[in-house]
Amino acid sequence: MKIPLISKFLRYKKRQYLRQVIRGYKHLKESNRLGLISSVKETLTNTRISQIEKNTSKRIFGAGLHDRELIIRQYLLMRLGGLNLNRALLYSLGNQNSSVIYPLPPAWRCVLREYGFKVPKVRTKLIWQAYVFLFFVNGLLYLVRQSLSNFKSIISRSERKFLGEYIYFDGIVEGCLPQASKDGISHDLLSWYLQWPGRIKDIDTLCHSVSTTREIELNSIQVTSIPSPILPLSKLTSVFFYFAWSIIVTLHAIYDFFLGHWWNIVLLKESSIAAIVRIEQPERLAREYLFNNSNWIYRPLWTYEAEKAGSKITFYFYSTNCESFKLADNYPNITYGWQAMNWPHYLVWDDYQKDFVNRAVGESAKVSIVGSIWFNTSSLKIPKLESKAIAIFDVTPFRTAHYVTMGAEIEFYTPDVCEKFLEDIQELASTLGYQVLWKRKRKIGMLAHPEAIYFNECYSNVANVMSIDSDISAYRVIESADIVVSMPYTSTAILARELGKPSCFYDPLGVIQQGDRAAHGIEVLSGKECLGNWFNIILNG
Repeated sequence: MKIPLISKFLRYKKRQYLRQVIRGYKHLKESNRLGLISSVKETLTNTRISQIEKNTSKRIFGAGLHDRELIIRQYLLMRLGGLNLNRALLYSLGNQNSSVIYPLPPAWRCVLREYGFKVPKVRTKLIWQAYVFLFFVNGLLYLVRQSLSNFKSIISRSERKFLGEYIYFDGIVEGCLPQASKDGISHDLLSWYLQWPGRIKDIDTLCHSVSTTREIELNSIQVTSIPSPILPLSKLTSVFFYFAWSIIVTLHAIYDFFLGHWWNIVLLKESSIAAIVRIEQPERLAREYLFNNSNWIYRPLWTYEAEKAGSKITFYFYSTNCESFKLADNYPNITYGWQAMNWPHYLVWDDYQKDFVNRAVGESAKVSIVGSIWFNTSSLKIPKLESKAIAIFDVTPFRTAHYVTMGAEIEFYTPDVCEKFLEDIQELASTLGYQVLWKRKRKIGMLAHPEAIYFNECYSNVANVMSIDSDISAYRVIESADIVVSMPYTSTAILARELGKPSCFYDPLGVIQQGDRAAHGIEVLSGKECLGNWFNIILNG
């Protein structure tokens, strides 16, 4: 139920807040310090929280005890180090250098002060303690729910799916599952996995958490949905053991709260999941758990228990656009979070991405080059083409209030650049008698810039432009095209090169530095004349 006056007041306060955030961004831009937010986040990524090394509960961290500091650092970066922190920092800059009001652990407060931000001692400490208390309440409620759910599952003796030897794919959507197609080929994640030579053989089931799909069979292997990567406990004795552990760890958490050992409390919920894996029989775990670069920072605590029990933990990249643009005089800091990773095994596309992982986490990382990894697709078909085609892949610019919080050191994905990118290619294609296959970027709803929404609607109605649904696989579009042009540094340029198509990155305003390693060896063309010359070279063979 909405109360008009209160709702109006809240909207007014939100608009005021966003104005100050944008003002903070403009202040950084005018003073040539757009890299400040990125630098702060990079420092937080690499700042060790040394107090965690002592008074750490083995009941909480379990098999992850050895990496306890890194686990906490990852978890805080995931929960607190994202866009909300960016907004808080920009707001303080835009509101006459006011104090940063945000839940900050002690080590982070010191970092922000070193960068010149005002961080009130008493108020920030109280906010942090309240935040830790909420973690405790959330963890306690989760423990209760898990105990009741597991007990109910045992008592009701509900029928369970036969999974046998199975693989679990974490964090995927419906488009990552096999889709019907005329030629029987589906460029989805699961289909890619089954054709990858390095996969685990002799499996019965591929599991995921997409609940809206029905069970299917792929290459004689069952594909099914399960609610969670962690199956419910299978024995009554295990449930009682878990309940006893819950009581002990809850009492320990209360004790830790008053002693200020917040790191044990923050991971209470995570440890309750890990405890189920630790208690359960190893044969009921997946042979392999696969995670992707949508959530790259935090390696879940329970994966340490699963790995100890014999499961493989694999992290794969479904895209390559992970690096910031090269600056005029040097390379920028690695984007926040990457340097805190510690996945046991990384699957990358090429040597460039392998180099990125090694620079982020060290040469000792286990990295396998596997080529492009299929991810999202659909059963939609590309309409019949009437002429030769140029496939183009752009990036939808965010509305200003969201874009300024991204912490980008170089302004590039803006309406001016994106519109010029589309216009130049369309005009050159028209002159050459080519059709434009415009693969729309994924739908971002209200986050899209209003100017871009209007421009895109007009652009899709241009005579030689065919707008392709964002859900259609980039492979399908590239296969149908003769030439591929991508906005830096989308992964489609690498896909096109892999499929033998002429491929380039196009920078309409000459913002991008030449020789940037983030281009993965793909040529970067600056300006319409340069792009036109490239087209002519290709057409003349």
